[in-house]
Amino acid sequence: MGLILRKLRKQAYSVLATVSVIVACMSGLTYAADHVSSVTIVSDRSGQRLQVDGENFMINGMNWDYFPIGTTYSYSLWDQADHIIKTVLDREMVLLKDMGVNTIRMYAGIPPRWVKYIYEKFGIFTILNHTFARYGFKVNGVWIQNVDYSDPNLQKALMAEVTAFVNEYKDVPGVLMWLLGNENNYGLFWEGAETEDIPDDGIVESVRARHMYSLFNDAINTIHKLDSKHPVAIANGDLLFVDIIAEEIENLDVFGSNVYRGISFGDFFQVVKDKLDVPVLFTEFGADAFNAKEMREDQENQSKYLLANWQEIYEQSSGKGRVGNAIGGMTFQFSDGWWKYGQSSNLDVHDINASWANGGYTADLTDGQNNMNEEWFGVCAKEPIDSTGYYTLHPRLAYKALKRVHSLNPYASNIDSVSVMTHFTKIRQLLK
Repeated sequence: MGLILRKLRKQAYSVLATVSVIVACMSGLTYAADHVSSVTIVSDRSGQRLQVDGENFMINGMNWDYFPIGTTYSYSLWDQADHIIKTVLDREMVLLKDMGVNTIRMYAGIPPRWVKYIYEKFGIFTILNHTFARYGFKVNGVWIQNVDYSDPNLQKALMAEVTAFVNEYKDVPGVLMWLLGNENNYGLFWEGAETEDIPDDGIVESVRARHMYSLFNDAINTIHKLDSKHPVAIANGDLLFVDIIAEEIENLDVFGSNVYRGISFGDFFQVVKDKLDVPVLFTEFGADAFNAKEMREDQENQSKYLLANWQEIYEQSSGKGRVGNAIGGMTFQFSDGWWKYGQSSNLDVHDINASWANGGYTADLTDGQNNMNEEWFGVCAKEPIDSTGYYTLHPRLAYKALKRVHSLNPYASNIDSVSVMTHFTKIRQLLK
């Protein structure tokens, strides 16, 4: 029944009328001031794709944040003075735009006016992310670190916050879609926010997962009632509990997932097609720029993994003769997070400790040892804050690679699987 309802909803969603105020310019497509885009999902024989105001749109995305060296997760750019925020955005969004990034992922908390500013000045959309109690939640005035999604009090409080979240941003120019959660399925296993090894399904956690995804479903229903212009996605951890998702969520527009499988996403596209039949958005993926085996910075292997991942995304987009359900991805991440390992200690140290193991990243894999360096995922390295109060970024080889990747429009009329492969082959040759 869930699959049938999803298909009916997608058919209705794909024929929503859109009013385009697109203005052509030398740098691509821009929009009139205060224009709120209509974002739809289109499904046909060629596959599934995202459209913005009736135009096919590949999400060339980036997980973006701003954390000066010495700060931790409690730091917020949005608490700073307006002139500081504007200077930061003007410096960093220029680099993102130059790389071909058209979308960033931001958590709730960014003031709506800055979403609009980023969009109208740089042409970059924002995917707005509510964590959905992933890192704790306040219920009746009491902070709960590890929530119980079956608790009626939590459900009521969380739905009220999601409602307020959508109402705050739904008419803001630059919003691309709603995103709920961030690996909340892993949060059923992990005690804190720091990344650990990927868990296997567990009986107790499966019961808890069913309550959680049922509440996700309620939230998606609520958002659809509040806003018909933007689709809703979740940010799952890989495919863990995908069968429960299929049973509990009947109204999902986009399956977002944080996926770290190394050189290839493997069967991911086909599994999502078979079990959920919705488009795929990689809300996080990437590779660190540190070689845990050789104990050195390794820009070449970081670029190798990112090129392979983006090639698969483009090849799996609509019209290439494959599964056809990839609508883009959000590379993780723009600049290194010096606070990621430990999170409250050694904040001025670029830690080289690997915090988890992943067999998909064979370049620095040693049996029995961790190889994923959380503080080195940036496509840009950063310096300490200088005398002006800002830090300088140094684009890595991955930045240059992605700039070339995003120069291709995979939805152009003359682009097929062969031309995608040729495009990436040329990039690899140029980077040698």
